[in-house]
Amino acid sequence: MIEHVTVAGVSFVAAFLTFYTGFGLGTLLLPAFAFFMPVELAVAATAIVHLANNLWKAALVGRHADRSLLVSFGVSSAVGAFIGAWLLTLLGTSAVLAVWRLSDRQFGISAINVTVGVVMLAFAVLELTPALDTMSFNRRLRVPMGLASGFFGGLSGHQGALRSAFLSRSALSPHALVATRCVCACIVDITRLGVYFGAAATAWSSLGAPERLTLIATAAGAALLGSFIGVRLLDKATIGLLRRATGIALMALAVALGAGLLSPAPT
Repeated sequence: MIEHVTVAGVSFVAAFLTFYTGFGLGTLLLPAFAFFMPVELAVAATAIVHLANNLWKAALVGRHADRSLLVSFGVSSAVGAFIGAWLLTLLGTSAVLAVWRLSDRQFGISAINVTVGVVMLAFAVLELTPALDTMSFNRRLRVPMGLASGFFGGLSGHQGALRSAFLSRSALSPHALVATRCVCACIVDITRLGVYFGAAATAWSSLGAPERLTLIATAAGAALLGSFIGVRLLDKATIGLLRRATGIALMALAVALGAGLLSPAPT
């Protein structure tokens, strides 16, 4: 019961924010899932919820998406997502690097935990860096920026910050910005889920266990509700403060994940 309440609460709040910021759902939901399942499965579970939420938003506003950016930024995002997801599947099969104990509990430090923890830490720093708010990007960078955001989306799910930073400075109307952001997110999610379940179907099959499917469905429902309410009620003036709080929380979670605290090692 506690896992359903936790992921539902995190998913609702994150989706509440992401309609405006363009990121937050995957950033916050990944560590919530990681408390209750191995990190590679947490990334996949987050991708499913992320895709469901973005498909809903794309259905509402997708017709306004900028087609030229979908061809360049969107396609390069798919390539980056494929590479990042493929790397995640490799890391998911790696052995435990070290084991340590705290009282009577044993924790394992693995390559995948350390990698995703480092990525989370890097994006936490971005959340706390005011320079990201004023950074400008030339449209000629659409392919490398698409590759970068897609790669991190495939590797850990942290794709939205880079994508929003680029697209918000691409001279798009508000409707086109939200629509392009949502469609690009769907492209990344579909690509990485295809790799996750295609490259290592056996390893990922445990995600289909009834208790995990129920957890994913709970998170997806909460995310849809959060987006529905967020588009009507959210005070944009609070975004800066919430982003800073998110960054600090992510730093702590990144260290805990890298140290193996979120998933005890087998005895």
